[in-house]
Amino acid sequence: MSLPDINKILYTTSLGPYTRAVYRHAIQMAQQNSAELIMLHVMSPVGELGEALIRQYLPAALVKQVQNEGINKITEQMRARVQLFFDEELYDLGTDNAVQVTPMVVEGEHDEAILRVAREQEVDLIVMGTEHKLGLHSQSHTTQKVIKRSRVPVYVVPTGKDYPQ
Repeated sequence: MSLPDINKILYTTSLGPYTRAVYRHAIQMAQQNSAELIMLHVMSPVGELGEALIRQYLPAALVKQVQNEGINKITEQMRARVQLFFDEELYDLGTDNAVQVTPMVVEGEHDEAILRVAREQEVDLIVMGTEHKLGLHSQSHTTQKVIKRSRVPVYVVPTGKDYPQ
């Protein structure tokens, strides 16, 4: 029996203040396995009522333009974070940026979007964080759903103010 190949990793991020620790794990795994890394941010849907109100007052072309601009802005923010990480952390270690990082932004329910992208991109591993709040040591609702329904291993990194960043 041989070890499983890890060629493509899906790293999920909220772009929040405690995500760097999770990214460190994803980068390390990608480097160790010479794997591609997909950096995924899931945007919550506006909802039917919100969408109806927006469409009532704005032309469809403008709504699409604003949505595309928002996605582009988030994608650029993700690229900037990747570059900042390499500049601040890997440069000092003398490590080359041999990891291909592909930012991706999708809309949907978080767990469903993560699992859909994992299937579509045929990833071998999902890396995600879960913030522990109020002393509770259980995963977030999203993390629980992803672990339960994923067809590939899920690597979970604890995050929050009580964990190293």
